Order: sequence, then structure tokens, then C-alpha cells
Amino acid sequence: MTNSRILEFANFFIKQKSTIRKTANYFCVSKSAMHIYLHKKLKKIDYNLFLKVQFLLNKNNQEKHIRGGFATKLKYKN
Repeated sequence: MTNSRILEFANFFIKQKSTIRKTANYFCVSKSAMHIYLHKKLKKIDYNLFLKVQFLLNKNNQEKHIRGGFATKLKYKN
């Protein structure tokens, strides 16, 4: 994977305030590959951008139980 492509992934992730899963689906890449790109390879390419991605990943991790609960609520409401 080229460095410019990884930077494209990271910029999309931040700009859209996305999740790893949504970003991976958008770029037709596996979730685990996207995770490696944004966690390991981005750190070596652009550390400042890596820190921004990490901040958003931590925020997503803290909110995932809320999104899961909301999805379950919608599932049983229908």
C-alpha cells in the first residue's frame, strides 16, 4: 500500500468522523487491513495525523456501547 493511499484513508477518516468499519467499506478494504494502516503504518508516515486519528479512534471506542444500544433499540422497535 502506498503512503499516499494511507494518508487518503486517514484524511477521509478524520474529515467524515467515521469509524474503521465505515472507512474500510468505503475504500473496499478489509477492516483488519484498515486497522493496520491507521494504527501502525500511519505512525511512521505522519505522526501528527496519526495522533488525530488516535483521538477519533479513542472517542469511537468510548461511544461504541451507545451506538450498539441504539441499534438494538431500533431492531426491537421494528
